[in-house]
Amino acid sequence: MVMLDKTYRPAEVEEKHYRLWEESGAFAADTGSNAVPYTIMMPPPNVTGSLHMGHALTFTIQDLLIRYNRMRGRDTLWQPGTDHAGIATQMVVERNLAKEGVTRHDLGREKFVGKVWEWKAESGSTITRQLRRLGASPDWAKERFTMDEGLSRAVRKVFVELHRQGLIYKDKRLVNWDPKLHTAISDLEVEQKEVKGNLWHFRYPIEGEEGRFITVATTRPETMLGDTGVAVHPEDERYQDLIGRHVILPLVGRRIPIVGDEYADPATGSGAVKITPAHDFNDFEVGRRCGLAAINIMDRDARLTGDDVPEAYRGLDRYEARKKVVAEIEALGLLEKIEPHTHMVPHGDRSGVAIEPWLTDQWYVDAATLAKPAIEAVETGRTVFVPKQWENTYFEWMRNIQPWCISRQLWWGHQIPAWYGPDGSFFVEETEEEARTAARTHYGQDVELTRDPDVLDTWFSSALWPFSTLGWPDETPELQRYYPTDVLVTGFDIIFFWVARMMMMGLHFMKDVPFRTVYIHALVRDEKGQKMSKSKGNVIDPLDLIDQYGTDALRFTLAAMAAQGRDIKLAVSRVEGYRNFSTKLWNAARYCQMNGCEPVAGYRPVGLTQTVNRWIVGALADAAKKVAEAIDAYRFNEAASAAYQFTWGTFCDWYMEFTKPILAGSDEAAKAETRATTAWVLDNILHIMHPIMPYITEELWEQLSAGRANRLISAEWPDLGADLIDPAARDEMDWVVRLITAVRSMRSEMNVPPAAQIELKLKDPAAESLSRLATHRDLILRMARLASVEPLSGPVPKSAVQDVLDEATLILPLEGIVDLDKERARLTKEIDKLSKEIDKIDAKLSNEQFVAKAPEDVIEEQRDRRDAAAQARDKLQKALEMLAG
Repeated sequence: MVMLDKTYRPAEVEEKHYRLWEESGAFAADTGSNAVPYTIMMPPPNVTGSLHMGHALTFTIQDLLIRYNRMRGRDTLWQPGTDHAGIATQMVVERNLAKEGVTRHDLGREKFVGKVWEWKAESGSTITRQLRRLGASPDWAKERFTMDEGLSRAVRKVFVELHRQGLIYKDKRLVNWDPKLHTAISDLEVEQKEVKGNLWHFRYPIEGEEGRFITVATTRPETMLGDTGVAVHPEDERYQDLIGRHVILPLVGRRIPIVGDEYADPATGSGAVKITPAHDFNDFEVGRRCGLAAINIMDRDARLTGDDVPEAYRGLDRYEARKKVVAEIEALGLLEKIEPHTHMVPHGDRSGVAIEPWLTDQWYVDAATLAKPAIEAVETGRTVFVPKQWENTYFEWMRNIQPWCISRQLWWGHQIPAWYGPDGSFFVEETEEEARTAARTHYGQDVELTRDPDVLDTWFSSALWPFSTLGWPDETPELQRYYPTDVLVTGFDIIFFWVARMMMMGLHFMKDVPFRTVYIHALVRDEKGQKMSKSKGNVIDPLDLIDQYGTDALRFTLAAMAAQGRDIKLAVSRVEGYRNFSTKLWNAARYCQMNGCEPVAGYRPVGLTQTVNRWIVGALADAAKKVAEAIDAYRFNEAASAAYQFTWGTFCDWYMEFTKPILAGSDEAAKAETRATTAWVLDNILHIMHPIMPYITEELWEQLSAGRANRLISAEWPDLGADLIDPAARDEMDWVVRLITAVRSMRSEMNVPPAAQIELKLKDPAAESLSRLATHRDLILRMARLASVEPLSGPVPKSAVQDVLDEATLILPLEGIVDLDKERARLTKEIDKLSKEIDKIDAKLSNEQFVAKAPEDVIEEQRDRRDAAAQARDKLQKALEMLAG
């Protein structure tokens, strides 16, 4: 056997093993298998994207689940792919063209779309290359793209069927309009920004009542040119006599009604609000309820336009018009007051400009109808959210769902399959030929047809992902075998935009939920708990961490911190710490090699003569069970913790130390048993660590035993029965561990010099404890650095510290080694200092004003500081209690 190198070099190992895994077909699902399938749909990253920390978390969790279930004998399909990301991709290509002084309009639609496909061919694989670096093991041969022909066919079929069922329709409604990109955008693409502006209070004259006005307040004076009503609360006594009457709209001269509607809040401002149905989402709903006209006063550039706008304003930008409106209202004596006002203004997350609610013709999905079965599926437990509280978010959105605007004024995407005849009649069909046939039937002759220029919202095609990727609408073997999928792993921010829409489409077209479980992971924040952003300069690049510490260290960090419902505060020091864990595992394997601990084919550790070996075998069985149970319950932090504690603590720190005397001794049978057991335990550590740390485990698996029949990625998960657990051996060795740990703790807390060989006395030990002491005396003396350990005879020495181990009291005499009075004073002073710190933080956290005003990450930091201080105080308190009176 070739000896392992002194140091583990991740970069060399990772590239080699990933290539071998992929070449060997280890990632591939087997549609013809008799094994139970296990399916995860990869949330398709944008084709424009590159790996960020959120990706690193979600793909680490998915890969962990896939590798674990692959080892459990399931036929795993992790379906990979990328999303065409309409608006993001179009912008990238347009920016590239702009460098050459060319616009998409110069090229025309067909040539521009061709350019996008060219860009996709050159740059679109960046994210998938980076996923390979993360160790992701999806079935790459099945990789799909949301604009593959098969998926495009599914999109057309869904659109046509929903239209025929009356669930897709055209309507004139308000949308989030981006005046720079000239397209409707989804709520997900809208970013709320805090803006310091003003609240202008205008007086509108009451018709037929000279000198009487009603005051309205607005943050957007320019929209008043499109007002079609003023609303007051129906029970507001101040305005009872005005409901049903009219005001004359200043500057325009339009006669508009005063309506009673509960949207108007009597306690806010004057209690009267101007209603502009074509330029405000709330006003649009009031307008519909009260029968008010919707007058669009802006064009696609957010410039004022139309016959309803006074001529002097036509062509003005919205902000120029704002200044002019305020000036003219003031000149008319109708400006009551101006108040400084900070408020949230929606901006396009890509264009950076303020979004305009704009009345326009768009295509909509009747989401309310489709949502009903999707709500019921979660209510009845057919799909379960983990953590469960996210079901409330899902229900809140779904029960208040609005029509879904699915059209986008872009060129890159799935073009809407609708063709218009000369009189505006349209024909929704899967192909142009079918549309021509429908038009011929309608008109009685062939006519010229024009295709709808809009494309579909990216989320529309993504909503079909769980079944379109498997070949739907064809009845493929993959569709029959892998739908519905087992689990979806995603972030909370797209529960509505993607999860809910997949639920709606899956239930409607497949008559079953798309996934049995939805695991919602938290955000990855910086170490202070702040959201990562380029502007803050706190973005951590996962690829930099991989370069520096190796993929396994990053994956283990993310798994170890993925506690349900808690955001991850990622400190680089944690990744460095888990890199040290990789080093520890590597060094343990080298130690095993040097001591001749080689795997024995077919070895099963039963009938062992050495207590320490029976103990470690049982401890491993227990750890493997904990890891499996934790992964099954989506408690990845607990799985990582169980693997870590057993590997570093139980195996490396205790078992290896306990067995050194056996391996150095003359009992050949005991040595052979210990070598075989050590190698067997290490092999199984590699198994249970593999889903989290695939690279180092695969490398050690390969190097520790040449010529194995299979690679670790395809090995079976350890099936360790309860027969491997020996309760007597467990209790005996655990007692030894606890005794040594207690002595070490006492020494540490009392600042006993490391080299000091001191005595340990046991007060009131039971016969079993004395028996264990006799058996393991040499180990205890060596590992606790003791001169002797004996039962106590006579009174307890005064200068001693004490601790309790089961029925016995551990007594450590420190006469002449430590000044206990000085130590007691030091501990008391430290405890007092920490108590004051805790009181100070408690006062802050109980201050309602502080909690209301302070940013979330500041409050979280205070809580963390309090927890740390409380833990430190409790530890010192225990140390103080150890001091004998």
